[in-house]
Amino acid sequence: MTGSRERPTSTGAIVGWCLYDWANSAFPTVISTFVFAAYFTKGVAASETEGTYLWGNAVAVAALAIAVLSPALGAIADRAGHRRRWLAAFTLACVLATAGLWWVRPDPADVPLALALVVLATIAFEFAGVFYNAMLPAVAPPGRMGRVSGIGWGVGYAGGLACLVVALFGLVRADPPPFGLDAAAAEPVRATVLLVALWFAVFALPIFVLVRDPAGTGEPLRQAVGDGLRGLWATLRGLDPRSPVSRFLLAHMLYADGLTTLFTFGGIYAAGTFGMDFSEIIVFGIALNLTAGAGAIGFGFVDDRVGPKRAILAALVGLLVFGTLALVAPDRTWFWVAGIALGTFMGPAQAASRTLMARLAPAGQRAEMFGLYALSGKATNFAGPLALGWATLVFDSQRAGMATILLFLIAGFALLLTVREPAHRPQ
Repeated sequence: MTGSRERPTSTGAIVGWCLYDWANSAFPTVISTFVFAAYFTKGVAASETEGTYLWGNAVAVAALAIAVLSPALGAIADRAGHRRRWLAAFTLACVLATAGLWWVRPDPADVPLALALVVLATIAFEFAGVFYNAMLPAVAPPGRMGRVSGIGWGVGYAGGLACLVVALFGLVRADPPPFGLDAAAAEPVRATVLLVALWFAVFALPIFVLVRDPAGTGEPLRQAVGDGLRGLWATLRGLDPRSPVSRFLLAHMLYADGLTTLFTFGGIYAAGTFGMDFSEIIVFGIALNLTAGAGAIGFGFVDDRVGPKRAILAALVGLLVFGTLALVAPDRTWFWVAGIALGTFMGPAQAASRTLMARLAPAGQRAEMFGLYALSGKATNFAGPLALGWATLVFDSQRAGMATILLFLIAGFALLLTVREPAHRPQ
C-alpha cells in the first residue's frame, strides 16, 4: 500500500466523510434511544416490562453478531477493496430495514416484525461503521486526523439532534398531525422511522461522490474471503498481549463499556433519582448532545496537538470528575450542572479513540483493525449493565449502581496508560 493512494486530503472528501456522521447519527438517536425504542416498549409490546426485556434481548443478539462478524468483514474488505461498495450495501440495508419499521403497528402481534427489523438495522448500521471508520486515514491529512475525527463526531451529534428535533416537533407532537397521519394508529410516531431512513439515505450520498475508495489488494471476492479469514486468524493468533494494539483494544473495551452503560442508564437515573419527567429528559438529552458535539470538535484540535492517547486520558479524567459529581449531586440543579459538563467529555473520548485506532492500525489492515475495534466495543457490552443492575439490587440504590460505571472508566484509564502511542508530530 502506498500512503499517497490512501490520503486524498481535499476539503470535499473531508466534508463528504463528516456528512456521513451527520447522516447515520439519526438512527441511534431516534430509533435506538429516544423515539422508536420508547414506542416499542410502551405501545407495541404487551407490557412495558416485557417490551424492555424483549428490546434488551434484541440489542444483545445484534451486539453478538456485530462482535463475531465485524473483524471478518474488515479483513475481507482490506483484500478485496471496494470499501465504498461495502459501505453502500450496509447503509442501504440499514435504510430499508429502518423504513420497514413503519409497518409496526401498536399491536403485540407486530412484536416479531419489530424485533427482526431492529436487529437487522442495528447490525447493518454497525457493519457500515466499520468501513466508514476505516476510511478516516484516506480523508484526513496525517497530522490532522484528530480534528477531522472530532469534527465528524461533533457533526454526528448535531445531525442526531437535528433529526430528533424534526421528529419530535414535526411529527410526534404536531397538532394536528401532518400529512393526514392517524394519531390513533400511532402513525405520527411510526412516521419518524421514515424520516430517519430518508435522512440517512440523503445525507449519506456525499461520501460516495466525494471520497475516493482506498485500494485493496485487488483479489477476487471469493479469494479475498478465504485470504481475509486466514489473515484474520493469523492476526488474532499473532496479537501480542503486550503490543500497543492489544492493550488499546482491551482498554477501549473497558471504558467503552462504561460509556455504553452511561448512555443506556443516564435517563433512567435522571428519572428515578431526580424525578425528571419524559419531557425534561428529552431536553436534558438535547443539551447533552450539544455539549458532546462541541467537546468532540474542540478536543479534535487537542488530539492533533498532544496526540489521541493524551486526549482520551484527559476525557476520561473529565468523565470521572463530573461523573462523581453527578453521583453525589444533592439536587436536580447540581445534576444538570454535572451532566452538561459530563457531556463535554463524552464525544472526545469516542472521537480520539477512533483516531488512535487509525494511527495504530497497519495501512493494509485498517478495515480489519476497525473490525476488531468494533469487537472491543461490543464484546462485553453486557458487563456494564450487569454490574450496574446487581449493584443497584444489592445496595438498593441507583447511585450505587451508577457508581460501577466509574470502575470501568478507571480500569480503562489505567490500561491505556501502558499503551505506547506511535510517534506524534503536532500541527
